[in-house]
Order: sequence, then structure tokens, then C-alpha cells
Amino acid sequence: MWRLAVSTLRFRLSAFTATFVAMLVGAAIVAACGGLMETGIRLDVPPHRLAASPVVVTGDQTYDLPKADPADDEEDVESAILPERVRLGADTLSRIAAVPGVRGAAADGESGAVAVRTAPEADPAAVAARIEQTVPGTVALTGDERGLAEHPEALPSRENLIVLAAVFGAMAVMVALFVVATTLGLSVQQRRRETALLRAVGATPAQVRRMVLGETLMVSATATALGCLAAPFLGRWLFGRLADGGVVPAVVEFHQGLLPAAVAVLVSALTALIAVRSTVRSATIARPSEALAGAALPVSRIGAVRRTLAAVCFAGGIALALVSVLIMPPSLVSSTAGPAVLVWAVGLALVGPALVAWITRRLPWPFRGPSGYLAIVNSRARAVTLAAAVTPVMLATGMATANLYMQTTQVDAAAASFTQSLRADAVLSPVTPGLLERVRAVPGVSGASEHVTSTGFVERPHDGWQREEGWPLRGVTADGVGQTMAFDVAAGSLADLNGNTVALTTEHARNIGDGVGLGDTITLRLGDRSAVDLRVVALLKVETGAELFVLPAGLLAPHTTAGVPDEILVRAAQGTDLSGLGVQVRDRAALAATHDDQQSTQAWVNYLLIAMILAYTTISLVNTQVMATAQRRGEFALQRLTGSTRAQVMRMTGLEALLVAGVGVVLGTVASVISLVPFALAVAGTPAPSGPIGIYVSIVAAAVVLVLAATWAPAWTVTRVRAAEAVAAA
Repeated sequence: MWRLAVSTLRFRLSAFTATFVAMLVGAAIVAACGGLMETGIRLDVPPHRLAASPVVVTGDQTYDLPKADPADDEEDVESAILPERVRLGADTLSRIAAVPGVRGAAADGESGAVAVRTAPEADPAAVAARIEQTVPGTVALTGDERGLAEHPEALPSRENLIVLAAVFGAMAVMVALFVVATTLGLSVQQRRRETALLRAVGATPAQVRRMVLGETLMVSATATALGCLAAPFLGRWLFGRLADGGVVPAVVEFHQGLLPAAVAVLVSALTALIAVRSTVRSATIARPSEALAGAALPVSRIGAVRRTLAAVCFAGGIALALVSVLIMPPSLVSSTAGPAVLVWAVGLALVGPALVAWITRRLPWPFRGPSGYLAIVNSRARAVTLAAAVTPVMLATGMATANLYMQTTQVDAAAASFTQSLRADAVLSPVTPGLLERVRAVPGVSGASEHVTSTGFVERPHDGWQREEGWPLRGVTADGVGQTMAFDVAAGSLADLNGNTVALTTEHARNIGDGVGLGDTITLRLGDRSAVDLRVVALLKVETGAELFVLPAGLLAPHTTAGVPDEILVRAAQGTDLSGLGVQVRDRAALAATHDDQQSTQAWVNYLLIAMILAYTTISLVNTQVMATAQRRGEFALQRLTGSTRAQVMRMTGLEALLVAGVGVVLGTVASVISLVPFALAVAGTPAPSGPIGIYVSIVAAAVVLVLAATWAPAWTVTRVRAAEAVAAA
């Protein structure tokens, strides 16, 4: 059977080209995502200013979230990255200098970490370990990790890259399995007569399966090898786009080792094996006589296994929708709404043949004339092949529509929330000493407040809602916040935000410990690891998922990396001149635009990675349609011998392509809408997602154009040959 597999590959290169391309691109994407994950795990940031020091000591930027029961040693503890630079204590330098193996230590004035010179005979790694043991709360870095002391902002990149690579790598694997199974299934479907003849002359089902498996593994091995060779270039290009978008600092070095390639090889082999097992079974379980009869006109019935799997997918999609609406906060709802699209698409694909047969029996009205009649008859007779062509259209349409409108809905909701919380007419930066008093002295200014942003963690009482992302902290000036920010106060007063005080949201307050209220004290761990005890002076009403803590700006600013407020918010009468203050003045629209740009950066990253997956799906769409059309050379020739013109054949295939595109778009739209409605309800409180209708129109137009092009190009090519010659060749 292996020799037969080699022979069939030689004479079926066109049929296996689609599978080859699908597996090559899939392997490249999986390995590239593996390179992003390896880069995040290693997180190499070569030093520059401190490159001459073999060991660099800095403050520990990691923070272990408090346990519900501090005495429980078995409770899992999440770790977070502190957002502000953790400064070393005043006595740290002398304590480091006293560690054995240290020849000298000097404080770096710009970063505040300590540069250590080791003794000639000392091992830098051993000295670093002794420093961490001797001076708690410090991290001693060697090698390329020393650059993290100069660039602590690179630390969050580890989690960002790992999460992005894991999410989109998993999606790529699922799409690859889907695409390869569809492409391979169409190839096997087109060879039903061949496999039936093999069975009739004595081949066993196991031998036929081994033949198809051998063909697929040969194609897979070649495609995966080329995909792994292309992966470093794709991975480096993706990393460059992430760096351009501000997700990863450019100082981080990209790495693509052998492990991602090994994972890609394993995933490709498993994908090929699963695809073969799922597609060749129906071609080998039937008796030879039944297989020969079914080869001429494949039935569109679906087996019990496919029905069961489809039911599981539909149940999973419903469960994800309910979780999105009823449980998940708006900030996390994309983690359930996003996978729901793929779940619904897989479910619809599993029942595709029966669904397509049902649709074609009920849609004869758009098809008129001889070409239209033949198009609808062919579609009904070729429901199984048609379903294979519809699947990538549905997948591309559903994923593109859902993911793009999820991003636009989330960005618009965040912009609306930000605008509603802002009363200021202008924002001033940078903040210099005495600027707030000078602003208030300007005629026409009715209110001004310093504004600081950071992230913090609830230390005490225990906060069961707390996650490793921490809580947004906003620092304001008590006697100006009412005029510049639109907080909805449920109890207390923001005018009391002086000294060690805090305001937090009502619902969140009820869920911290046994509940906290006005006058109670909570302990916050600020972004630079400092812990402060704060008295609650106000409770705010906000939507679930928009929780935050409001502190005095004078308290929060010294605990940020900059050490000063970010900006000053100003409420002023129309025409007030603020240009004489010597700082940058931006109006309300510019402030909102800056916020939108920050939101769009994250959205752009998702667009990039989604586009990569969609490009893969589009390749499958084109491959499948080209393969399905090119296989019909003999059919087209017979049609022309019986009186049809070449133009009529082209019109017929065009109508069939429109049917494929139409059914795929409708099913993809259904899958996306079922996911978008709960997402929009959770994020924006309305079932209708926001975003321009042009997005959907562009998706539909692209799907139609691609299907038409992928159908007409091979149809035009195969009909250029004389009909009699084409029949003989077929």
C-alpha cells in the first residue's frame, strides 16, 4: 500500500496541492506562535547602560496576591507584575557590597537598581543567588536578563506574549484541523470510485486506510518541513508588528528555537492522523458493491457520530452565550464569546451535507434558464461536495464578522464610558510644581484637578474578586474632582479625599471581606509595592466590570514611576485662554481621541492575529473551490458534447459559486450573530453590536469575489480544451 500511495501522489498532484498548502501554512502559523511563546518565556532584554556589570540588582516587580486563608499552605497563589518601578531601600547598597564574591557595588542614578562588580574568581550566577538570599525583596539579574533592570516595562510582555501565543496558537490548531479535514475530505470524496474499485478487486478497508494515511503523511512531512523553515520569518514579522503596536517593547529579543518546530511537527502529524481517520472511514466501511453504487451519487446523510458531535457543539455554543450574558464581566466576556463562533461553525459544518441538501431543495427560484436549472440540479446531486466548499466560506465569514464587530463594540463602549465620566474641557501636561495653583488663578477656570493613574491590589480584607491584573487606581484632587469628573456618588463625598482616604464602587465594597462601608479601613498594595491603610470616604455607582479605586493625587503620585501626576484636568468657560501657562494644552476631543488610540492599539493587535487566521481560512476557501471545480473536467466536456456552449458552462458554474457563497455567508452570519448578541448585551447593554455596516458588506463582497474567482479560473482553464479531448483525458 505504501508503494501505491507513492504512485497515487505522482498522478494526483493537483488534488494533493490543496492539502499541501493548508498543512504548510498551518505548520508555519503554529510554529510562529510557538516562537512568540518562547520569546515570552525567555524574555531576553540585553543590557545597554549596565552591560559592563556582570550582575545587576533591582527591586522585585512580582507580587503574590493575598490568600483567602493565610494559614492554608495548599491554596494556589496568583502572581502579578507591579506596574511601577520598585525602588530599593536606602541600606541596600551596603548590604549588597558585604555579600561574598562582590568586589564593588554602585547605584545607578537613572534606574535606581544596583550595578555589581564581582571578584575575578567568582561565578556571577552564584553571586546573584547569594544576593537574593541575603537581601530579601531584591532580584539579581545576569546575562541578557540584566536589561530588565533598565526596562522594567518589558516584564508584562512575558504574560502578554504567552497568552497571545497560546490563544491564537490554539485557534490556529483548531482551524488547521478543520481546514485540513475539509480539504482532505473533499479529496477522499472525489476518489470514492477509485477506493470502491480497490475494494472490489480485493483490498481490505485497513489497506485503503493505510494507503490514504501514507499519502497524507508524505504530504504532511514535506509541508511541515517547509512550514517550519518559514516559521522564523513569520514569527519575527509578527513580533515586529506587536512591537510597533506597543504590546511588546522593542528592546525584547525575538527567539525561535527548535521546540516550536517540534511542536508544529507533532501538531501537523496529529492533525493529519485525525483528519484521515475522520474522512476515510465512510469510504471504507461500506461493502464494495455499495461503495461503487455510492461513488456515482454520494448521499448527504450524516452518521450518528457527526450528529452527536454537532449536538455537543450546539450545546457548548448555547452554554458560552449564557455565560457571556449572565456571568462574565464586560472586561472578560470576549474570552467566552470569541470561541463561541468557532464552536457554532464546527457544529454547522458537521451537519453541513444534510443542511446544504435541505437548502438547495428549497432555493430554486433565483435560478432561471438552462444554466440555472443545471446549477440547481448539480448542487442538489453534489450536496456533499458543495458542503465541503461551503465550510471555509462559513468559517471565514463567521470569524471575520464576529471578531471584527466584537472589537468595534468593545472600543465604542469603552469610548462612551470614558466620555461620560469626563467633565473637563481641557487637559494640561506635563505637571510642574505650582501648576495647579496657577491654573486655578486663570480667569474663567471653574475647577481643576490633578489626575494620576496606576494599578493596585487589595491586601486586607480579602478580596475574592481580585485578579492578577489588579484594580485601576485614579488619583484626583478633592476640591476639583467634582467639576472635572462625572463620578456618580452613592454615599459619602469625594470632597473628603484628603490624606489616607479612598473611594470605591458600591458593589465591590460589599464583596471585600464581609463588606466594607463608609469609615471602614482597607489596605491597598500600590504599584511600587508600598502598602497603605486607607479610610473609605465615598462609595461610587458604576457598572459591573468597571470597578476602580479613587485616591488623593498627592498620595498616589509619589508611588508611581514618574513620581508626579500625569496631567491636570481643567473645567473652564468657553474662550478661556490657557496658553500662557507654558505647558501643552489639549481639548476634550483630543483627550477622548488619545483614549480611543489606546483602546485601538489593543484592538489592532487582535485584528492582526485574526487576519492571520482568516488568511489561512481564505487559502482553504480558494483551494477547496479550485479543487472541486477542476475535478469536473469530464462533466463539463460531456455537457458541451450534448449541446451546451462554453458560455453556458461558465454561467452555470458562476451560479453554483453564488450558491456556495450565499449559503456560506448565511451560515457564517448565523454563527456570528449568535455569538455577537450576548457579547453586545454584556459589553454595551444592547443586543445590537456597534460598528459600521461597511465591515459586513466588505466581508460578504470579499467572500463572493473569492468564490467566483476560485470557480471561474479553473472552469475557464479546463474548458479551453476541446470537449472530445477533455472526455478522453478524463
